[in-house]
Amino acid sequence: MSNANDSAKSRSTDVKYLVTQEGFSEEIQQSNLFHKFNAKVPARFVLYFLSCSGFLVSFMMRNDINIALVAMTAKNSTRLTEIFQTNESATLSSALASGDTFDWSPTVKSVIGGSFFVCYVLSQVVGGVAAQHFGTKHVFGWSQFATAFGSLCIPFAADLHYSVVIAIRCIQGFASGLTWPAMYAVVGYWIPLSERSRFMSSFQGFSIGIGLTYVICGFIIDNFSWRYAFFTTGSLGMLWCFLWYMLAYNTPHEHPRITDEELEYIEMNIGVEVKESVGMKVPWKCIFTSLPVWAISITTFGRIWIHYVFIFYGPSFMTNILKFPFQANGFLSGMPFICSYLSSVVFCCIADKMVLKEVMSLTNIRKLFTAFSQIIPGILIFSIGYINNIVVLLIIWFIAVTYITASYAGAMANIVDIAPNLAGQVLAFCQTIHMSASFLSPLAGGFIVTSEKSVFLALCNKNLNFCVCVHHRQRRAYYRKQPSL
Repeated sequence: MSNANDSAKSRSTDVKYLVTQEGFSEEIQQSNLFHKFNAKVPARFVLYFLSCSGFLVSFMMRNDINIALVAMTAKNSTRLTEIFQTNESATLSSALASGDTFDWSPTVKSVIGGSFFVCYVLSQVVGGVAAQHFGTKHVFGWSQFATAFGSLCIPFAADLHYSVVIAIRCIQGFASGLTWPAMYAVVGYWIPLSERSRFMSSFQGFSIGIGLTYVICGFIIDNFSWRYAFFTTGSLGMLWCFLWYMLAYNTPHEHPRITDEELEYIEMNIGVEVKESVGMKVPWKCIFTSLPVWAISITTFGRIWIHYVFIFYGPSFMTNILKFPFQANGFLSGMPFICSYLSSVVFCCIADKMVLKEVMSLTNIRKLFTAFSQIIPGILIFSIGYINNIVVLLIIWFIAVTYITASYAGAMANIVDIAPNLAGQVLAFCQTIHMSASFLSPLAGGFIVTSEKSVFLALCNKNLNFCVCVHHRQRRAYYRKQPSL
């Protein structure tokens, strides 16, 4: 509390200095307005905005290539003829009309998609360690800058060779892998337990990012060129980095504009273990051997596999199977992800209310929402390969994607519950395990199935359902052995 009092004195001294100076009435008025605005907009809300927008931009830069690859490699596919035979009103996009495409095989495209996530998984533990030593502000900010710079370079790299694109995607993957552990590390210092589930919904900014990527990039590709899709996402990333460095701080005590009331509220409501964890040695052995940590990791593997089937193969499925042009493809691929952010807010608010009213134990609340995020999407995605009605298929697609977000009131929030002072490090280990599904999914599609028309169906009907069922059973087995967390 001494730090809080010192910061309060420094802020009050600054105001008195302004008041006692002559000829600074305009500065006094601006300062008063600023402090009034600051009092109405809590620093925690600013952090929520930065977290949400940060993951939004991060996933735009991560997924822009998914829909861009469809346009970049259009000439070596027979789908164009099929599209225009099926839809006579469709018009050829600028990218395709200009012949600005590459003769890359499905295997090369799968490697381009999967290379990002191989390096993404490898950098998880690095992100947890880096956040502890350098702070979330630097780790998250520089990782976003590197990813944005990579997006700006991809159009030029594609002209050289696909191996250069793969190299840039590897760099982007490693940089992006630092973001999640870094942001998790700051939650314990800023967010009280009663607000934790709601704050976790900010991580679902990535759903909006995925949705906007497909909508915006679909429009850009249809009307301009796939190259401008990368320029757009990269430029947005650079703009976000500026806002982050102006507004983000690692702890409430470092924040120069936080009000005394908010600082005191945070101090009174965060755990003692968080306050005492600064500079502590990370007990990696305990993390590696923790059954609850392994339960969360294995649980989330199945959810990630499902999610990345929709993310990576969704645009190809919309074009190759459902015969939608790029702009409609972008809209239909993206809207479920945009709406899934709203569903995540609903799930997280319900979870927080259940915690406050003690409807059931915290452990059971996390298990309930984890079940929602895995069982319902698993059942629905199983049926996609057998549905011929496009309207029904899209409805099921929409529901499956939105229910996946319940995990952020379940297993993903449970990480902060069991280790609020080491959330970044625990997440780093968990993500190393479950995010392997993010590159195994596209690689499986590329190497197992050579026909692009059947990639999505094969993954859903064979590999996907096996992984979802097996890992769901393992999750149940692990949790039955665990005491209340």
